[in-house]
Amino acid sequence: MAKKTSGRGQRDLRVKVKSARGRKLSSTRWLERQLNDPYVRRARDEGYRGRAAFKIMELDDKYGFLKQGARVVDLGCAPGGWCQIAVPRVNALGDQPGPQGSVLGIDLQEIEPIPGAELHQLDFMEDGADDKVKAWLGGAADVVMSDMASSSSGHKQTDHLRIVALCEAAAELAFDVLEPGGTFVAKVLAGGAESGLQMLLKQRFDKVVNVKPPASRSDSSEKFVVATGFRGTED
Repeated sequence: MAKKTSGRGQRDLRVKVKSARGRKLSSTRWLERQLNDPYVRRARDEGYRGRAAFKIMELDDKYGFLKQGARVVDLGCAPGGWCQIAVPRVNALGDQPGPQGSVLGIDLQEIEPIPGAELHQLDFMEDGADDKVKAWLGGAADVVMSDMASSSSGHKQTDHLRIVALCEAAAELAFDVLEPGGTFVAKVLAGGAESGLQMLLKQRFDKVVNVKPPASRSDSSEKFVVATGFRGTED
């Protein structure tokens, strides 16, 4: 018979990180949180490149936009967790019965190859970047998703405005390339400045929801906007 453990014994299994010389307290706390994060452990055990993979997995499980045969654009894709989830779900490798989809990943950083995904290093905010993405896509998309984030400035409101700007740029690409009925998914930070974006999305999509998937840390201000049923380009 398995020996029962006390609640205290279970709590003692939590990894504690000692402060090291030259390491900031905030860094020590971050490291400790990473080591004790169940999603970080799951990502490592299941071969995903980061815990963010579970965020898009949970969003797709709920809203079902990564359909077999779908053409997907993933903006801010490094290190590649979202692409890893999208490839099998849209049948980008063509190794399942049914229609074959495609996954195009874009990021400012270089990305290690992912079988079934076409990956490009590009600053999406530079002039003409959206034209390059459209050329690589070679047609319309069914899903545009963005996990883009700017480097933290340490100022909450500034960071919020920057990520809203990235989200707005991603939305503009979505308006340009999505098929009618398509889906736009993007990370934003709660803070109020995104209200204009929300209004714009509601004009262009049948349904717009804001959701915080279980894989998103409870102490994080991030949320995800999921806009479904794209109404098509305006005349």
